[in-house]
Amino acid sequence: MTSSSRVPRLWHTVRHLRAVQIYGRAWHRLHRPRIDDSPAPPPAVVRDRWRGCARAASMLSAQRFRFLNDEHEIAGDDWNSSALPKLWLYNLHYFDDLNADDAAARLAWHRDLIRQWIAANPPAAGNGWEPYCLSLRIVNWVKWCCAGDTVTDPALRRSVLNSLATQARYLRGRLERHLLGNHLWANYKALLFAGAFFDGAEAERWRSVGLRGLRAEIDEQILADGGHFERSPMYHAILLEDLLDLVQLATLFPGAFPERDIELWRQRASRMLGWLAVMTHPDGGIAFFNDAAHGIAPTLAQLQAYARLLGVAVPAACDDALQVLPVSGYVRLQCGPAVLIADVGEIGPAYLPGHAHADTLSFELSLGGRRVLANAGTSRYDIGAERLWQRGTASHNTVEIDDADSSEVWSSFRVARRAHPLAVEHGRNDEGLWLSAAHDGYRRLKGRPLHRRRWVLQAGSLRVEDRIEGEFERAVARFRLMPDVRLDGPQLRLDESGAVRWQVEPANATTAAARSTYHAGFGLSEACDVLEIALPPEAGALTTTFHWDC
Repeated sequence: MTSSSRVPRLWHTVRHLRAVQIYGRAWHRLHRPRIDDSPAPPPAVVRDRWRGCARAASMLSAQRFRFLNDEHEIAGDDWNSSALPKLWLYNLHYFDDLNADDAAARLAWHRDLIRQWIAANPPAAGNGWEPYCLSLRIVNWVKWCCAGDTVTDPALRRSVLNSLATQARYLRGRLERHLLGNHLWANYKALLFAGAFFDGAEAERWRSVGLRGLRAEIDEQILADGGHFERSPMYHAILLEDLLDLVQLATLFPGAFPERDIELWRQRASRMLGWLAVMTHPDGGIAFFNDAAHGIAPTLAQLQAYARLLGVAVPAACDDALQVLPVSGYVRLQCGPAVLIADVGEIGPAYLPGHAHADTLSFELSLGGRRVLANAGTSRYDIGAERLWQRGTASHNTVEIDDADSSEVWSSFRVARRAHPLAVEHGRNDEGLWLSAAHDGYRRLKGRPLHRRRWVLQAGSLRVEDRIEGEFERAVARFRLMPDVRLDGPQLRLDESGAVRWQVEPANATTAAARSTYHAGFGLSEACDVLEIALPPEAGALTTTFHWDC
């Protein structure tokens, strides 16, 4: 990319930012709060034992861990090793395993691991003192301390409490106001945990900052339809667990929080459960829109079980054929064995599109409880060609025009010019369920093309109508198959006994079978088939119909 093109891209990225994201970045880089390692305040009285949401174990032995589908063994000084991936090391510092399934069986390992961390990570040094790592670890250590007789040795207990207090003090001076979004949310949650766990004036100050901050973030980040404003089903599930955690924290420390806040957490958590149900396929996993992968956040079923444990209302299962999340911009169509989930919304908040993909007007399709068409997913966050491709339009079930992305994703978490949805409509008629929308993401190109798409779902078939208004040289509609579905001539072969037939109009549309990759989780990659159909420039329209008998 030339400097003449870099400048406009940078401008279209920066112009959406809030002032705090610009000056706050410089402040965060230069400012370091004073290290206060004075003795911790006394812990408050815990009413009950912590009972968490289901989570798979990540600690495989005293020194071996599995994060992001990648296993490594660490020594006592490997917490900041340059030989290990940065994101993997962050997960090591989170200490999620303290509260994972069957954690009691690994109690001795956990005690030793905490001793190692305290000895090897002095205040303000290394990955573990970055604010997001601090936030998740503070919460996990507090949960662990509240889970029963986890710290029986007086010396270790004193060391853990003092370290927790030092971490909370440091975090208080390192709030990620320059990043906002889920990072700042996590910061406030951690201060609420530390503020409830400890007693006294200092803890009350932490609690006050956390409450004031989270009240503002809840109003902004949780949309009216229950969705998280970054439009990622994965991060939505993470923040939903956070709210449920806060509900439980309030029961463990009665009087720590105002009743109005607790009731707000309960109400929003219930609404978020309803949203997640719409965005979950019949196989129990989330749809892959924006940054999304399996294995990072709890599933809908796990979160529902956790909510019931806490007495939080779980919305009844909804069988409505048409379910619309109007603010988030997602729509679910159901007809017989078919479930279609489509993206017809904004890519995310204008000032915070870091987890956005160029996936406008993409969709996923399940048949008979099995995912058949799916976006490529997310397997990494590091800067590089693979991350850029996974965020790009070509990795999603939508139309790519003139080899450009519908939104200008770049670097790991940047977006310049972005697509905006237009003319979103939906309903039911004699043909079946229908949804239509357009977006202006390609208007920046020479021919100023506009992509319109219409889905029609009825018994036994799905029709996808694409139309390009304006001039273009090349437009390709992609339909990405799951790895266990094969493209076999005019069929998508599900297995030896079943297949989905496909056909296109006009007949002169060029079709091709391509090989690509599907990423169910971080660190994972599987080969998959892709049906690619080029829209004839002279017509600018394409209809792709899928038929099934199941």
